[in-house]
Amino acid sequence: MNFRRDFLKGIGAAGVGIAGASVTTGARAAESARYTGAHKMPQNARLLSIRNADGTDTLGAVTDKGVVDVRAAAARLGIAAPLTLDDLLQEGNADGLTRVVEQAKSSGTALLNESSVTHGRLFARPGKIVCVGLNYRQHAKEVGAPLPSVPVLFNKFNNTLAGHNTVIALPPKEIATKFDYETELLMVIGKRARNVAEADALNYVAGYCAAQDFTARDLQLELPNGQWMLGKTLDNFAPIGLYFVSADLVGDPNKLKIETRVNGELRQSSNTSNFIFNTHQLLAYISRHLTLEPGDIVFTGTPHGVIAGYPKDKQVWLKPGDQIVSSLEKLGDLKFRLA
Repeated sequence: MNFRRDFLKGIGAAGVGIAGASVTTGARAAESARYTGAHKMPQNARLLSIRNADGTDTLGAVTDKGVVDVRAAAARLGIAAPLTLDDLLQEGNADGLTRVVEQAKSSGTALLNESSVTHGRLFARPGKIVCVGLNYRQHAKEVGAPLPSVPVLFNKFNNTLAGHNTVIALPPKEIATKFDYETELLMVIGKRARNVAEADALNYVAGYCAAQDFTARDLQLELPNGQWMLGKTLDNFAPIGLYFVSADLVGDPNKLKIETRVNGELRQSSNTSNFIFNTHQLLAYISRHLTLEPGDIVFTGTPHGVIAGYPKDKQVWLKPGDQIVSSLEKLGDLKFRLA
């Protein structure tokens, strides 16, 4: 959170007057101690990440008036608000975000045209990144795996996190060459979850994103004994975006269309209704084994259509220059390219 203090101090030093009060005053009001109020999950929120000129990534709230630049609006309006999605989820100051967005909309403060936004990372420091493998029946069939009797869990690390419109720099050929897409629904945890019941599980979800579990198949499957961790955790191998959408706006996460396109060609097309283990079952199972905390994220598995599922003579692996679009109904199109 140091960038928050540094930025606000910098604005304060500029001393630019806004609506009869200086930004210095607003910045001081916005720069409060770490939020310690009631922990609440965001509602009616469609959020993106803004990559700022100073290299930081901060929240933007998509509204019918434009995108509210939350950092700029909080400073100008003198409202203490979370400036990143990690802060929002982990601290729970949803009311502060709502106040900033509502007042920015009504006053026309810090509103951006969405087309002008350079996107950053939605997530930088989740406590846990939990991933689920083989969670669609046709996907398990295409890769020759038996249907799992319980969810297959693995993990990624924070070095993999990337944003919408990112460029993934592929490793040298001596490291890996067989790159594959895996579009997935991402669940974002909003409340501490331990031993939750299936019927109650989605009450612990703050929202959802489109995500990509990008994979080097030769590292994952062809090294001695397989190296799932290496195949899944190279730098920037987990783009997420373009939006975080709060759970109330998404509704049933088990009925969402999911697709992947490579250079405009449709490669994956399915629906989360085809999960082997739906979102309720996944959260109940995971929370029996480990505690999920606000801000943790859960990849829910990919449907059929991955390159690894093609016949060997038809496997054309991804390469530099390829453009990938991961689409989730109600969550938008996550785009990235390879270099």
